[in-house]
Amino acid sequence: MRRRKKGGRNSTRGTKAKTDIETLLSKLQARWLEEFIILGYANATVEAARWAIRSFLTWLPKSNADNPDNLTSEELESYLSWLHEYRKPDGEPLGTATQRARIGTLKRFFKWLHQRGAIPVNPALELQLPKRPHRSLPHTLNRKEVQRLMSLQDILDPLGLRNRAILELFYATGIRRTELVNLDTEDMDLDSASVWIRHGKGSKDRVLPLANTTVRWLFAYLRRSRPKLAVDPSERAFFITGYGTRYNPNYLGNWVRRTVKQAGIAKPGSCHLFRHSCATHMLENGADLRCIQQLLGHSRLDTTQIYTEVTIRHLRKVYDATHPSARKR
Repeated sequence: MRRRKKGGRNSTRGTKAKTDIETLLSKLQARWLEEFIILGYANATVEAARWAIRSFLTWLPKSNADNPDNLTSEELESYLSWLHEYRKPDGEPLGTATQRARIGTLKRFFKWLHQRGAIPVNPALELQLPKRPHRSLPHTLNRKEVQRLMSLQDILDPLGLRNRAILELFYATGIRRTELVNLDTEDMDLDSASVWIRHGKGSKDRVLPLANTTVRWLFAYLRRSRPKLAVDPSERAFFITGYGTRYNPNYLGNWVRRTVKQAGIAKPGSCHLFRHSCATHMLENGADLRCIQQLLGHSRLDTTQIYTEVTIRHLRKVYDATHPSARKR
């Protein structure tokens, strides 16, 4: 699948050919990213850091890129302002999360430069990240909507059976779309009803249980669908496309989004809808918050606690509709 080029409008301050960016800072960046790889960071993390520094170097005047000692905190503040004012080709600003990620990467990079003695002073030490936006409650599917999505798939067709197995796995485990795409055949142990997530977010591994219903759909996919889709016998991906290759995460996300729309569900999101629904439905049925944290692969419990707000919101609706005291208001 042809990938779209990243980026948007070029900065007016620092448009350079790639051959001109072989500066001291870019060489130091390469060494910094090598340490990321040695320490076992995920490829996506390394590439995100590479892109963040490349964006900064493209903006930066070449004289400062050749001599990082010239960089000042005021200049980095100017870059922060430029990110805030930047507009993508569609006229939309960069999201706050994107701005925070790029500035946060810069802070880590300059901290590393200072620790390695490459610069005498860290100009990014006092650089403030944009304020984190208020986190809205996640959208979830109700149980009828989940079943409607499942029933849309034509399980008599190899592609439809594969699609049903994908949706079943999303809902049963709350797995991230990148984690699902990266699954290899050896990661799935259907005899013990478990799946091994290798190098999930933060390069962390975890083993997840599978529901009996999910195991049956995965078995059916392996027996009746995957052999018909496989083109290359050496392909290790558990889920493969109609071309016999591993999925692209963006392609998978777009397909799920179209499927949600096809089902007449007017809720934003795609793969994460199943992740949020999995956690919320388990919590409503009495699951322990720590277990859900482990299932989803959250590093911190407060990330998982947002689902308690979702269930309280649901409880409020049920309470207001059913409790005699609430109905007398």
